[in-house]
Amino acid sequence: MAGPGLMARAALLLLHVSLVANYPGGKVTESCHDMIPRHGHTPHPDPVHSLAVSQATFTPGDHVKVTLSGPEFRGFLLEARNAEDLNGPPVGSFTLVDSQVSQLLTCADVQGSAVSHTNPHKKTKIEVYWNAPQSAPNHVQFLVTVVEKYKTYWVKIPSPVISQPNALPFSTPEATGAPLSTFPPVSHLTTPFSASDCGNKKFCVRSPAACDPEKERACVFLSFTRDDQSVVVELSGPSKGYLSFAFSRDRWMGDDDAYLCVLEEQTVHIRPSHLTGRSHPVMDSWDTLEDMAWRLEDGVMQCSFRRNITLRGAENRFDLNTSYYVFLASGAAEEGRIYRHSQQPLITDGKYDVTDHPEDVGGSRSPLLLKAHGALMLVAWMTTVSVGVIVARFFKPVLSNPLFGESAWFQVHRTLMLTALAITGIAFVLPFLYRGGWSRHAGCHPYLGCTLMTMAALQALLAGFRPPRHHPRRRLFNWAHWGMGTAARIVAVAAMFLGMDLPGLSLPGPWKTYTMLGFVAWHVGTEIVLEIHAYRLSQKVEILDDTRIQIIEPFTIADAEGHAFKKAVLVIYVCGNVTFLIIFLAAISRL
Repeated sequence: MAGPGLMARAALLLLHVSLVANYPGGKVTESCHDMIPRHGHTPHPDPVHSLAVSQATFTPGDHVKVTLSGPEFRGFLLEARNAEDLNGPPVGSFTLVDSQVSQLLTCADVQGSAVSHTNPHKKTKIEVYWNAPQSAPNHVQFLVTVVEKYKTYWVKIPSPVISQPNALPFSTPEATGAPLSTFPPVSHLTTPFSASDCGNKKFCVRSPAACDPEKERACVFLSFTRDDQSVVVELSGPSKGYLSFAFSRDRWMGDDDAYLCVLEEQTVHIRPSHLTGRSHPVMDSWDTLEDMAWRLEDGVMQCSFRRNITLRGAENRFDLNTSYYVFLASGAAEEGRIYRHSQQPLITDGKYDVTDHPEDVGGSRSPLLLKAHGALMLVAWMTTVSVGVIVARFFKPVLSNPLFGESAWFQVHRTLMLTALAITGIAFVLPFLYRGGWSRHAGCHPYLGCTLMTMAALQALLAGFRPPRHHPRRRLFNWAHWGMGTAARIVAVAAMFLGMDLPGLSLPGPWKTYTMLGFVAWHVGTEIVLEIHAYRLSQKVEILDDTRIQIIEPFTIADAEGHAFKKAVLVIYVCGNVTFLIIFLAAISRL
């Protein structure tokens, strides 16, 4: 039963790997103004591609052919600007020559005012036509950003200037266009961060609670220290890829103000970004950050920066004097590309104003409803169902005394199974309440959950129509009841294996797999011991009619013997089951 679970979990991990801040489809309107890719790297200064135009002069209404050529490249962004104001908005619009390799973009609310790639395939030449507008300036220059690969690109490669016939000769402005983007000054931290001022001078978010990054490598630490009209931010945690945090108005990813510290070649790049929906973060300009610094030691990444509490005109940046949920996440990075976090982000338990009174808060990586879902399912299927099955299968002779009009074993079995059905039903609805519907990001787990809920309900319905003991259909009922129950338990184990690795309830460490395998072995081993015991007792008497031995009711006169042994096995089994359950519930409570 463990094999399929492990394979499915591996598949889920592969599905979780997705690149961010990369635009293979060319939808790069975020870069319309500064024409800088949101890759978090320094652009190369010396262009190796050229931008040619078909004519040196133009009049409004002309169609000027523009050609980009050079060594193989994957992406580009082309615009026309007023040559006397290269920082201004795009001028005119374009017409495509080949829509398979290029597409029109809307920049500055002008449809078709820019051109970009449609795919990440290698290309060496792009041709388009620029449509000169009636309000065209006297002098126009084309600018192109070319991306060879993720961290190799050139920004604003210029073309020759084209002019209207009656315009005065063009003279190069003192500052032609924007300078190539470079990383702002970044210093190296010489000492680790400390949690000594948390709740006193610093607003801190820590996991585990009360940990200290100065002393504990595994401590995930985020602090905010107000300094007049600005805030100093410190972020620390174990990571070989990136660390990030975000301010959010709710507990859902989307429309969030985020900040990332990304490791690349033993250097940490600090970048603001923003999130739109449940999509990849979009890198923004460094302009809003000051006093950036970082430190790497023994697998721990630490970075800090300062930003103003209020940023006027800074799109995607939140004012910090308002209450937000704070998210903390980490994940893998490769050559500056960041991948989806492998674990559910740590989310504070409420909204906080980090510029107000200093507090020391924690958070959870799992929402309460999902934690309750996992805990209830474990209670129902690790303990309640398992004990109920063992009692019905092996303890009929031991618990044969009447209890409220029925045999004690039957009352125990029925009570446990109805309890399991009720717990399963409650647990079943919790993820739907949390998500507000079906989750497309949970893989096979929801399908197994629906299957399990259906089988549990059908099993209870089937039990309600149980024929009397000597009815001709009783044997058919026994087989159907056993088959449905066994299948449900197999589905439950598979669902538990998959559920433990879902982002909403991701139990850390490989121990969970071995512990779940241990539970399965514990249950199967107990059944084997009881089967062997029942077989050895049956050898002590003469079996007159083999047809009396049934799947669900295999008790003979010999089964009435050995009660003390069976009771001892039952006590040990229940204690073992409760132990496994406590291990998992304790782990869930710490999330």
